[in-house]
Amino acid sequence: MDRAYSILDVKGVTDDEKFVYVEGIASTPTVDRQGDSVDPMGAKFTAPMPLLWQHDAHKPVGQMTFARPTKSGIPFKAQIPKVTEAGTLKDRVDEAIQSLKYGLVSAVSIGFRILQDGYEVMDGGGWNIKSWEWMELSLVTIPANSEAVISAVKSADIAT
Repeated sequence: MDRAYSILDVKGVTDDEKFVYVEGIASTPTVDRQGDSVDPMGAKFTAPMPLLWQHDAHKPVGQMTFARPTKSGIPFKAQIPKVTEAGTLKDRVDEAIQSLKYGLVSAVSIGFRILQDGYEVMDGGGWNIKSWEWMELSLVTIPANSEAVISAVKSADIAT
């Protein structure tokens, strides 16, 4: 599976009792730090899809509930449940929420698979990825695509 990264910029917070909501841009066509470009209009996906912690398929923290590709990027909405029962899941989800709240994790990343004949090599190297299956969205620490941003994190326990 390939990955492309995006910066999160937390701009606003509102109340909700059951979920923390994250909104932003999952990917843009701009060449990333790895020298690749992912065409937003080439995304094949179904929502909801997993929202993972640091691209670890064993560490889901929520779901990406909405995405709409445009030529300039893929706006998305995701939700992270507020887990009340003590245990590993609560600890992981609380870590994700706190990391967003304090800006320690400020990026998202797409996990995808290039579809058959879905890319071309660009002049100077790197791939122009034109057709791809989007498999997951992750909260990550280190981004490659600095143009994708989170526009809001909404929660009852996070003050604006």
